[in-house]
Amino acid sequence: MKKVLFALFAHPDDESFGPSGTLLLETQAGTELHLILLTSGDGGMNPDNHTNLSEVRLQEWRAAGKLMGATDMHYLGYKDGQLVNQSMIEITERAADLVSSVIAAQPTDTEIEFITNDLNGITGHIDHIVAARVSCKVFYQMKANDPRFTRLRMCCLSLATAPSANTNWLYMEAGRREDEIDETVDARHLHDDIISIIRTHHTQRHDGERCIKLYGESLGINHFIVKT
Repeated sequence: MKKVLFALFAHPDDESFGPSGTLLLETQAGTELHLILLTSGDGGMNPDNHTNLSEVRLQEWRAAGKLMGATDMHYLGYKDGQLVNQSMIEITERAADLVSSVIAAQPTDTEIEFITNDLNGITGHIDHIVAARVSCKVFYQMKANDPRFTRLRMCCLSLATAPSANTNWLYMEAGRREDEIDETVDARHLHDDIISIIRTHHTQRHDGERCIKLYGESLGINHFIVKT
């Protein structure tokens, strides 16, 4: 049975620093992966003082998608850090149109899934929250009339990884308790591939290396809240 997976995220590194191990496992199993990106991440770090940071980050995103085996990549062109209710409504409509066009010719027995962030945005970033809520609305809206939509997985941190709330930047909630996590994917055997994907985002290397250090030997273990 064919599977089509839409991974919708706000910034060019969100899918890489988050569930890249799971996305790689999916494509290796034959899943057709479509990455949907809301912003170019132009508000991110710029240690090399690029005058065209948006362009550079999109190039990094495309390189990461290639390493993940993405079938297609869709950039929607919004401004980093400026997503609000109105843009969320517009993004939902655009994302729904995009998904509809991709699945129009898919067989009736195709499984269609979504992956996005936890509804709390993991770090608390409003753009992350918008991406998660857009994914939920599109999924449930389309599922109501199309039984091919099977599940939505929201990537989250475990309590072991993030044991307490963090206020160093935005308000970041503590990780999810064990009883809140519905699925854990173990892709630790893809450790080197995941590091290559993370390091593709060279402009965001500070966060990338911090991510690698944070997860350590558990790099490749992804936790999800699953909605059906």
